[in-house]
Amino acid sequence: MNGAIALAAAAACLLSAAATPPLRRLALRWDLTDRPGGHKAHHHPTPYLGGIAIVLSTVVPTAAALGFSDRRITVILLAATAVAALGLIDDVASLPVVTRLTAESLAAGGVVLSGVHITLTHTWVDKPITVMWIVLMTNSFNLLDNMDGALGTVGTVTAAFLGGAALVDSQQAFAVLLGALAFACLGFLAHNWPPAKIFMGDSGSLFIGFILTCSAIVLVAGESAVMTVSGLLLWTFVAVVDTIVVIVSRIRSGRSPLSGGTDHVSHRLRRIGLGARTVPATLGMITALPGALCLAVALSWVPPLTAAIVVGGIATILISLLQGISVYTPAPSLENLPKITERRR
Repeated sequence: MNGAIALAAAAACLLSAAATPPLRRLALRWDLTDRPGGHKAHHHPTPYLGGIAIVLSTVVPTAAALGFSDRRITVILLAATAVAALGLIDDVASLPVVTRLTAESLAAGGVVLSGVHITLTHTWVDKPITVMWIVLMTNSFNLLDNMDGALGTVGTVTAAFLGGAALVDSQQAFAVLLGALAFACLGFLAHNWPPAKIFMGDSGSLFIGFILTCSAIVLVAGESAVMTVSGLLLWTFVAVVDTIVVIVSRIRSGRSPLSGGTDHVSHRLRRIGLGARTVPATLGMITALPGALCLAVALSWVPPLTAAIVVGGIATILISLLQGISVYTPAPSLENLPKITERRR
């Protein structure tokens, strides 16, 4: 099985890196570009079919390595692909929020029916909780795709550590899936690293968030309540912190929590002077900390409660510090840097 993981990962990386350029040319030919203007902060029209490369590079190697031997993975891949298709439609023609959430809930419900669900109360309540968690975190990861290389880096690091934990937990099939996802993101990063030549769009970001969230649920299923909660939060650390930072900031400033804005963690890191390439690298390092702690918990090196307390303390400090960065006033130093590509989510 280790050989299958390595082959799937290598194939995913090569396929993603090779498929992205022709998808970029296709997007330019069909004028499927994210244009600057209005509330958007990037300066040049940028194609956004990169998510298709990530989807294909994850699904094809995983299916080749596993076939349909694991019902859970088969359903997760089908549901994630459906969500990616929804994201692609939304990229081309914006969908109503209700339509998106309904479709995502149906996809999450299919995953729950396949046997993947949180085990907090060990009653029927766990299933609707799981659906809501999958939808929430899928969209939280989607919102991380707001700057060149940001979500690609977070996705690569999270999937790599999650895959390692799956191996430790004897979930080899999920290690194959997550290895493919990690290296599909890595191959895409060759084209999305600042300054980006292509965006992944909602198709890629929703796909990444859906796969990571469902896989994390599999790894914590059947564990104690403390282990379940800490595991779910640790594996989605950056997405959770970013969501809390944005919601609190917008409420404090009298803005709607659902409005768009360049007020995410990545934008705040830019505000304090980090370079366009330093920001995704920093996000990757931040992601690696809870990932390493989760792996240590899986190896029984660190008690889950200790890991949760440590990362909870770090999250509280980060949220407090990030709230202190002004993001609702003009930042001339940012506007004068032509190669930055930021998107308001």
